[in-house]
Amino acid sequence: MERSWDGAEGSAADGAREPRRSRRSLLGHPGQKRSGRPDIALPELLALNRMGAFDWNLDNGAFDLDPGGLAVFDLRPEEFDGTRLSLLPRVPQEEGYRLDTAVVQAIQQGRRSCGAYFRIRCRDGTPRWTHAQGRILRDGGGRAYRMAGIVREATAELADSALLNISDEQRERQTRLVQWTTTALSRALSVKDVTEVLTAPGGPLQLGADSLVLGLVENGVFDVIAATPPLDGPPELLHQPLDRTLPLSDAVVTREPGFVSSHEELLQRYPRLRPYVEHISIRSAAFLPLVAQDKVIGGLALINTEAKVYTAEDRNLALALAGVIAQSLQRATLFDQEREFATGLQSSMLPRRIPAINGGDVAVRYHAGRTGRDVGGDWYDVVPLPQGRTGVVIGDVQGHDTHAAAVMGQLRIALRAFAGEGHPPQTVLGRASRFLTELETERFATCTYIQADLSSGVLHVARAGHLEPLLVDAERHVHWPTVHGGLPLGLATAFGEDHYPETQLFLEPGSTLLLCTDGLVEQPGSDIIVGLEALTAAVRDGPGELDELADHLSALLWEQPGSPDDMALLLLRRLAEPGGPAKPRIRLHVHQADPAGPAEVRTELRRMLDQWRAGAVAGDVELVATELITNALRHTDSGALVSLELRSGPPDRIRLEVEDRSSHWPRRREPGETATTGRGLLLVEALSDRWGAEARGAGKALWCEFSVPCPGDS
Repeated sequence: MERSWDGAEGSAADGAREPRRSRRSLLGHPGQKRSGRPDIALPELLALNRMGAFDWNLDNGAFDLDPGGLAVFDLRPEEFDGTRLSLLPRVPQEEGYRLDTAVVQAIQQGRRSCGAYFRIRCRDGTPRWTHAQGRILRDGGGRAYRMAGIVREATAELADSALLNISDEQRERQTRLVQWTTTALSRALSVKDVTEVLTAPGGPLQLGADSLVLGLVENGVFDVIAATPPLDGPPELLHQPLDRTLPLSDAVVTREPGFVSSHEELLQRYPRLRPYVEHISIRSAAFLPLVAQDKVIGGLALINTEAKVYTAEDRNLALALAGVIAQSLQRATLFDQEREFATGLQSSMLPRRIPAINGGDVAVRYHAGRTGRDVGGDWYDVVPLPQGRTGVVIGDVQGHDTHAAAVMGQLRIALRAFAGEGHPPQTVLGRASRFLTELETERFATCTYIQADLSSGVLHVARAGHLEPLLVDAERHVHWPTVHGGLPLGLATAFGEDHYPETQLFLEPGSTLLLCTDGLVEQPGSDIIVGLEALTAAVRDGPGELDELADHLSALLWEQPGSPDDMALLLLRRLAEPGGPAKPRIRLHVHQADPAGPAEVRTELRRMLDQWRAGAVAGDVELVATELITNALRHTDSGALVSLELRSGPPDRIRLEVEDRSSHWPRRREPGETATTGRGLLLVEALSDRWGAEARGAGKALWCEFSVPCPGDS
C-alpha cells in the first residue's frame, strides 16, 4: 500500500482509492500499521528513521507533533503544549523568521507544498540541521486551512553543504539584521515612515547592501518611492508599466526573486539597463518582490558595489527581510488610506472660510496629530452675531478617531446655531452640553466660547473645562486672566452641573486674544506648566503681524519633536485706534455677588505690575485697589470695573480707576481714634501721588496715579 499526500491510498493491482481520511489518520494512530512490515506502525517507523509527523491547523493555530517529531526537536512530551510557541526554546529567532516567510510565500503563490532546511539548538546547546516538508491543504475556494507533513534530522545529509559552514559570527550578524529590521519597522505607521527607516543613514548597510531602491505597484504601474542615494534617472525608470524588461518589474510580474552576481550578468539579463548603468557601480544585486496577503504590493532592490555570490543562506535571508518589509508596507498603506479618509472627514467639518469681522482680525491654524489615525476632535469657529458682535469658539472632543471627528462636526454646528441666535455664552454652553448628552455618545468635549464686542472691547467669556485664554497687549505684555469655568460639555449635564459662569474681560485697541487646544502646550512626559510658559514666551517674542504670529506659534510649538496630538489655534485682534499705539492697560470686572472676585483682581493686577516693572510702588497700587474695590462693593448696588493703565512720562505713571454705577460722590471723613471705618480716602491720599473722582454716565470713577521709579533709583 502506498499513501499520497492528499490522504488517499491505493494499490497497483486494483487502482482503487479510498476517501480522504481524518487528521489523525493522516498522522497515524500509535497502533496503525502503515509500512510493509505488520509489526511496525507508521509513527514508529518514522521515529526509527529520525523523522516525525506534524499537523498544523492554519485557522486556529493548533500544532500537532508526534513522538518522533518531539525527538527531532529534542523536546519532552511535557514541554510541548500543542502550539508552535513550544518550539521557541529550540528554534532560533532568525530561523523562525525564515520558516514563516517560506510558508507565507508558498501559500500566497498557490503552491501545494512547502519545504525548508533550518537549524535548531538542542538541549545541550549543540546545533542540529532539520528539514520540514509539508502539504498545504485548501478548501473549495482555494483558501489554505491546514498543513501536514514530515520533519526530520538533516545534519548528516548536509555535512558537506555550505549551509553548515556559516560561522557563528555571521549567523549572529544575520540575527541582528532581522531583529533591527523588525524593530525599526514596528514603529513605522505610514509609508513615509517606512521609507525613512530604510533610507536613513546606514539603513542599506543594516540590510546588508550598499544602496537600495524601493517601489510600489498601483494600477499596473511600478513607481519608485525611495532610493539611496536618491535616483535622478529618466522618468521611464522611476514610473513604468509592469513588464519583464527591468529587474524590479520582472520580480513583481513573476513573483520570483532575482539575484545577479556581476555587472555583466545584470546587463545580459536586462539589456534595457545598459544606457543607464554602464557608469554605475552595480556589481551584484537582489531584486525581491514584496508580497503581502497573496498580493504583490511592490519590489525592493538591494544593491552592492562588489561582486557577490548569493548562497542559499543569503537568499533565504533576503526573502525573510522582504517579507518583513512587505508586511510593514501593507500596514502602512492601509494606515495612509484610513488617515486620508479621516483627515478629509475632519477638514470637511471645520469652517471653510473665516468671515470678516467689524473692528478686528482673526487668524486660525489647525494641525492634525502625528499618531493614531491623524484625526481628532479639535475645532474652531467664528460666528457673526447680531448688533455687530462676534462669537469665537475653540473646542476639543475627547478621542483621536473618526468618531471624535463626527461628534465634533455635529457639536460645532449645534453650538454655532445656539450662538447665532444671540444667546449669552453661559446659555450657549449649557445648551451645547445638553445637545452632546442627547447624542448618546460616551465622548465629552472641552470648549471656550467668547462673545466679543470689538467696538468697546468687551469680552463675555464662558469656559467648559478648557484652557483659559491668553491676552497680549500692543506692548507685548502677556497675561493669563482668571476665567471661571464649569465641567466639560456632556459631563456637566450628566452630573446636573450644566451652568457656566461668565467672566467679563476687555480687549484693548491693538491687543490680541489667543485661544488654543491642549495640543499646543502639552508634551508627553512634561508638565503642562512648561508648555504654558513656552507659549507665553513664544507670543511675547513672536512677530507683530497676526498671520505671521499664527505661523510662528504653530511651527515653533506644535512641530517640536514628540508632539503627538492635534492642535487648533485662534487669534483675535482688536484693531488699534488712530493716533498711535494704545497704552498698556487691563480692565477687569468684579461682580458684587462674587466673594472671590477681589482676590482674583488683585492677582491679575500684581501680575501686570510685575510685567511693567513697577517695583516698590506695586504694593501701594494693590493696597489702594483693594480699598476702592471694597468700597464699591459695600456701598453701591453694582459691581466694580477696575482699570489699570501704564502712562509714559517722564516719569512713567500707573493710573488706577475703579468705576461703579452709584451717583453718590465719595466723602472724606475724619475718623476718631476708636473708629473702625472712614480711613479709605485717607489711605488713597497718603499712598498715591494724585487722586480724584469723575462722573461716568450713570455712575462715577475714582482714580489715582502712582509714579514709577526709574531703574536704579533708590
